[in-house]
Amino acid sequence: MIDHAQAVALARRALAHLEAGTTDQADDVMPVPVAEYLDPERWRREVETVFRRVPLALALSAELPAAGAYKAFDALGTPVLLTRGRDGAVRAFLNVCRHRGAQVCPAGTGTRHRFRCPYHAWVYDDTGALVAVHKPGTFGEVDPDGLGLRPLPATEAHGFVWVCLTPGQPLDLDGWLGDYADELERLELDKWHVYEQRELDGPGWKVAYDGYLESYHIQALHRTTFAPTSTSNLMVVDAFGPHQRILYPAKSLRTLRDLPERDWDPGPHCGTVYTVFPNVSIAGTWEGHGVVSRIMPGPGHDRSRTEQTVITRSVPMTETDRRYTAQFSALVLRGVEEEDYRTGFDVQSALSSGANTHFLFGRNEVALQHQRRWLRRMLGDAN
Repeated sequence: MIDHAQAVALARRALAHLEAGTTDQADDVMPVPVAEYLDPERWRREVETVFRRVPLALALSAELPAAGAYKAFDALGTPVLLTRGRDGAVRAFLNVCRHRGAQVCPAGTGTRHRFRCPYHAWVYDDTGALVAVHKPGTFGEVDPDGLGLRPLPATEAHGFVWVCLTPGQPLDLDGWLGDYADELERLELDKWHVYEQRELDGPGWKVAYDGYLESYHIQALHRTTFAPTSTSNLMVVDAFGPHQRILYPAKSLRTLRDLPERDWDPGPHCGTVYTVFPNVSIAGTWEGHGVVSRIMPGPGHDRSRTEQTVITRSVPMTETDRRYTAQFSALVLRGVEEEDYRTGFDVQSALSSGANTHFLFGRNEVALQHQRRWLRRMLGDAN
């Protein structure tokens, strides 16, 4: 659980900004060439150098709740199959039959311990082992030990299944997360439940993800969704290597002002976002509802796909709980799909117009600046 003293310290920083009309800031404005959004070669380097090499949080542990649970999906054009075996371990494979290359499991989730290829009926178990060849007497002799599903580097930790999309690539999660592992562990995401999951079409992945990293736009863009309760242009940001913890205070934070700090309950008044570089946002987890967004590049630089998962700390039991959860889920969907991404598509379509050679990331967009500097660093570019 989030430490009360830590939560109070963060709320104290946010309240000071709220009272003063200030926010955490970078040292200067940061110019960003529009070419960083448009260049197909740069986009290819982002995919190959970053997305295919670092540990990606490709699923919540809660999506694979018991032995036999699986999740099959496409990640950057790579068919992936995640399974939880009878031994409780989660494994990742290329979802590709070793006979003639068909996908052994259709996209989706469910429960099964065996996967039968639809093309020629070769069968694999939930450890990836080849356990049956159709008509072996006529097919010929094969070595099943060498024909299991090809594994992807994977580990389960901090409520996520982490996968590297490059077979054989070392997966050093401790090195990747560093001290941020403690921050994620405090969220106890492995104890949460999946309420609803959907996929959203979005603009280019950087255009889409930029909106998760600043609150400067809330008052203008989210007038009827998030702005009524959330502050605009106020952030408390802490970085842990490339990853960040961002606090967007609610307007109700002012109600703590006259209480002794020992009596503060910051949760209802602090909208927190934990980001996992390069593409995951974990929002709202200081209360009983949250949303995990995973933004993946699409087939080109101008499109992306977002897997949006609404999670709850406990299964909604009462009619009031169910109604509130449904309203929360609908609000998040409306704010992201109809406001953030609709505007993002407008931005994406205008990038090549020549109106701008550079964008400006403001001093008040400190988390956005941090994300871009780390992306450049991992691509080997000068900051």
